[in-house]
Amino acid sequence: MRRFIPSTSCLIAFDTSARHLSFTKAAHELHMTQGAVSRQVAILEDYLNVKLFERINRRLILTEPGRDYASQVSSILKQIEMATFQVMTYNSLASVLNLAILPTFGVKWLIPRLTKFAAAYPDVLLNLSTEVLPFDFNTRQVDAAIHFGEPDWPDTVMVRLMGEEVLPVCSKAMNDRISSVSDLADITLLQHTTRPQAWQDWFRHVGVDCPNALAGPRFEQLAMVIQAAVAGMGVALMPKFMVETEISLGQLHVPFPFAVKSPQSYYLAYPEKNASKPAVIKFRDWILSELQAG
Repeated sequence: MRRFIPSTSCLIAFDTSARHLSFTKAAHELHMTQGAVSRQVAILEDYLNVKLFERINRRLILTEPGRDYASQVSSILKQIEMATFQVMTYNSLASVLNLAILPTFGVKWLIPRLTKFAAAYPDVLLNLSTEVLPFDFNTRQVDAAIHFGEPDWPDTVMVRLMGEEVLPVCSKAMNDRISSVSDLADITLLQHTTRPQAWQDWFRHVGVDCPNALAGPRFEQLAMVIQAAVAGMGVALMPKFMVETEISLGQLHVPFPFAVKSPQSYYLAYPEKNASKPAVIKFRDWILSELQAG
């Protein structure tokens, strides 16, 4: 069945014009004449039988359907471009592993060790992207992912990697203000978006009631929380292995040596269809051996 898809050149001309709101600027980016870009957009409008642009006071603006279409076309063109780049990385000697990682886990733990993986498996080309929450593998060009939480990712194989211990950390100036756990009730607690109950769990484990355990500024990434703590914005509750460098450098201090084991763990997750993929197997075996070696 013939697909109802406009010409790629028309879509690229439209996407570029929509970003610049100018046929002239689009022409400059695409190394075309202004007239050629305008004609490509006109061909697309005829194909769709929808007006995508209009001119108001000599300014080019998108119509309402044009805005909706531009958003979707831009996303699809980016996906096609990414898929093209990924296919171009294949060669007869290498297999490709597209791995989604937690940003701070990647920076603090995984990436410093990847030279070992490259040495052990020079035939595997590893591409990294970041994801904070579970996603649908069927809609992403991702083979596997590092996940923190419960082993409840639907339709995936989940291999437990490790647990973690969390402890409070803060700047030296903030540390000097704290003499007991109860002092934290009057100090800003830095929160992590995907771990909203972390402080509440920590206070319960140390046997202290803190009505403000859920209050405080929230950050999407643990790396942001670390930097906020270093800057003296408040006290952070961090996985111990992620702040070892900052503690050794004196950038962060530990007001109380109360490390509490997190109820959740880190997992390697991948769809069942990738369970026999050589690159996934090699990475799984490598990361498990790396964790076992300490």
